[in-house]
Amino acid sequence: MTSKSLNTDQNQLLHQISRVSVADALKILTDSFPGQVTFSTSFSLEDQVITHFIQSKELEISIFTLDTGRLFAETYSTWSATSNKYGTKIRAFYPDNEALESFVSENGPNAFYESIANRKQCCYLRKVEPLKRALMGNAIWITGLRSGHSAERRGHDILEWDAANQVLKYNPLLAWTDQEIRDYILLNDIPYNALHDRGFVSIGCAPCTRAIRPGEDFRAGRWWWEESNKKECGLHSTN
Repeated sequence: MTSKSLNTDQNQLLHQISRVSVADALKILTDSFPGQVTFSTSFSLEDQVITHFIQSKELEISIFTLDTGRLFAETYSTWSATSNKYGTKIRAFYPDNEALESFVSENGPNAFYESIANRKQCCYLRKVEPLKRALMGNAIWITGLRSGHSAERRGHDILEWDAANQVLKYNPLLAWTDQEIRDYILLNDIPYNALHDRGFVSIGCAPCTRAIRPGEDFRAGRWWWEESNKKECGLHSTN
């Protein structure tokens, strides 16, 4: 297995981690890049599985989340339940105050409904820019991306070079199915967002997320007023 986005050494690393379990792959990464491996969680089902891998094996991997300021109450409850279960502190990164205040003052609190440009700028301020700060000083960024999420995400590799953030991005659950994720959650009694039991699958900011209807695409509940089939916030755009 090789990736065109990686150099020779990185492809050797890909070959190593693709032949072992997720837990063993995470250990290989922490041994290879001590103190430079971090995981971003939005407390999705996938992210909860990865948190369990990290915490149950006591791996030297920092965990952070992006608090946009407009998350669901249920997301904060999942955050608290996760910290309590594993006895860990999850670092929060927030939007730049001055930039966000300027945007909201100029455009209003719900400007993202008015145009795609406004929505993308809101996502940039609340997610993309804080992510850049969160990833500084790290060599490996672990994510909960899965190919089944969208057509856009089928273009990702298990290990890939993220040029925008200048890090290697590891997507350990890329090939996992919905059923595999849910089975693992139940088997290990992992806390999860109660909204998942009410038809919500991809959960982001409260004003931009709804439950999906039977037969709808996984991402249909995000920015549902937009017609594009590439509805991404910018965190995981393919290079």
